[in-house]
Amino acid sequence: MGSKNKLKRFKENETFHNVYQPTREELVDATYKLKGKWKSEVFKNNNPLVLELGCGKGEYTVGLAKRNANKNYIGIDIKGARFWRGAKTAIEEDIPNAAFIRTQIELIDRVFAENEVDEIWITFPDPQIKYQRTKHRMTNQQFLERYKKVLKPGGLMHLKTDSEFMHGYTLGLLHGLGLEVLYANHNVYKLEGSPEEVTEIQTFYESQYLEKAKAITYIRFKIN
Repeated sequence: MGSKNKLKRFKENETFHNVYQPTREELVDATYKLKGKWKSEVFKNNNPLVLELGCGKGEYTVGLAKRNANKNYIGIDIKGARFWRGAKTAIEEDIPNAAFIRTQIELIDRVFAENEVDEIWITFPDPQIKYQRTKHRMTNQQFLERYKKVLKPGGLMHLKTDSEFMHGYTLGLLHGLGLEVLYANHNVYKLEGSPEEVTEIQTFYESQYLEKAKAITYIRFKIN
């Protein structure tokens, strides 16, 4: 994507009513006004709040929102030029229960209050295979602790990935920590019993993976 196109999308994001871009200072200083108020101030209801972390183009956030009008969905990514597409689609198709936040995942507990979130989806994260990149894996223990802070007791976690490494790493970590794995599937399009929301919504990159016959994996689990 050219720099001019990126700048255009950044500018357009600023006009979208469903895009929120808190400054790092607001989050670090704990002064962000929407923390703890996403349901009441943004969605104007008390429906369950579901996050997609590293949402990319926002296909999953929008797809889930269209399927479940009784839940609120927020896609989070630091790359606003990517989720511009999802935010624009939500506006064009009048999907009021989909929103987007431009921020770093590490700051999630600064954006949301304790027990404010009902579910978290992590879709096709970078597996960060090299050992020295372990701290950047979105299902490492430090990240799980951040998610635990914002999730309600019994809140659900979902991991969908094309990386067998990420799938295996996460399962091993969950078992090692004694956390509850509710469902695990190492090839959701081949094995029976896959949840519909896992197979009926596909991201742009997922469709490319499937064309190359890559297996798509899924884990549903709890961390509190």
